[in-house]
Amino acid sequence: MGLRIFNTLSRSVQEFVPLDPAGRQVGMYCCGPTVYDFAHIGNWRTFVFADLVRRYLEFKGYELRHVMNITDVEDKIIRRVRETQTPLREFTGQYEAAFLEDLKTLNCRRPHHTPRATEHIPEIISLIEQLLARGLAYQAGDGSVYFSIEKYRGCGCAYGQLVKLNFDEMRVGERVQSDEYAKESVADFALWKARVPDDGEVFWPSPWGEGRPGWHIECSAMSMKVLGQSFDLHLGGEDLMFPHHEDEIAQSEGATGQPFVKYWLHGAFLLVEGRKMSKSLGNFFTLRDLLGKGFSGREIRYALISAHYRETFNFTLENLQGARTALARIDECLGKLRELANAAKPPGAAPGDLLTEFTAALDNDLNVAAAWGAVFDWVRATNRRLAAGELDAAMATAALAEWEKVDSVLGIGVVADAEAPPEIIELLEARQAARQAKDFKRSDAIRDELKAKGWIIEDTPKGPKLKQA
Repeated sequence: MGLRIFNTLSRSVQEFVPLDPAGRQVGMYCCGPTVYDFAHIGNWRTFVFADLVRRYLEFKGYELRHVMNITDVEDKIIRRVRETQTPLREFTGQYEAAFLEDLKTLNCRRPHHTPRATEHIPEIISLIEQLLARGLAYQAGDGSVYFSIEKYRGCGCAYGQLVKLNFDEMRVGERVQSDEYAKESVADFALWKARVPDDGEVFWPSPWGEGRPGWHIECSAMSMKVLGQSFDLHLGGEDLMFPHHEDEIAQSEGATGQPFVKYWLHGAFLLVEGRKMSKSLGNFFTLRDLLGKGFSGREIRYALISAHYRETFNFTLENLQGARTALARIDECLGKLRELANAAKPPGAAPGDLLTEFTAALDNDLNVAAAWGAVFDWVRATNRRLAAGELDAAMATAALAEWEKVDSVLGIGVVADAEAPPEIIELLEARQAARQAKDFKRSDAIRDELKAKGWIIEDTPKGPKLKQA
């Protein structure tokens, strides 16, 4: 059985079958960053999950086209531009660069396309014109253009495909110009916002006068420009289901008359220290904050993909300590395999059924928690066989090759060798001299001193090795 995923659109787990008649090419869009600040750890749960999906689809042999937009014009950005008195591109450029750097730190594969909203104004205008021509949009007295929920539903189209909406209890027919609006309102939303004094120099000409696009229309225009009117996968956090993703569906299908996206995947909320993330609570972290606390990108990545994407995840600093310990277990096992392996010998039988169990777990709605379970079962079995001397060099080589395939999905990579400072090297050399002189009391004392300084000595047949504790 192949990959099965929970499709928010059908509210059920479905077999993944691409739109491509040959079943190989896949189009995937993930809502990207709004570049008015550094991305926080809640954002990164979504982005790292998107990277996991991308890696697994490629592992399965699909030819993927991965698109992640850069939202570089919307309400919050314009407010910050006004407050900082910085040109739009200069302001957003610094946070876009930071985002791409953070993406690399977390070992996320860079999307094949990262379109900016500001570079797709013609496509946005064209999409709005299609909606006006079909009678699904209208220009208000202030010059702004709005999408009409009433007209859309009147055509027999369903508004509320991702979420169940009770139109009798919700405030229907309101008009909102802001990019985000109350969940209890089913509102006509702005496609094009007429220029106002607070916009400053952030505006473009259009058939309806100077102004700028609404947030929702940007994603529709950019995704369809790269992937076509219909594509396979759209990812995002569950907080975007309504209104953002619901509005994307309405305006896209309203303009083209074609199904917009076949499968919708939504990641659950991330709590921090058991509570909703908030700067006032002191539990608001960017990636850079966590790096500043001494954690590595691979430790943060591990923590973010340790739980199933549809489960609310409680992110804690204790989780990161646990990630460090877990990765150290994997690294130690791999280190022993590398010492044993000899690439000159023909491959032997790898210990365990890692690939089979790993694939079965991820095929089951991308159950990464079960996939990690398979990894650690393999680590335990491999360590037992290593200790018992049951593995030869060829088998170790085969085991490492199997791990490389698994890690092409998990993306935790190899731990960077820490360079020991000169004083630590001197202590190591002093310990070696003490051992050679059979002064084991002195040797043990130096070992304890190194441990107190955060370094562990591992004695191997090839000599002592230093590892950070």
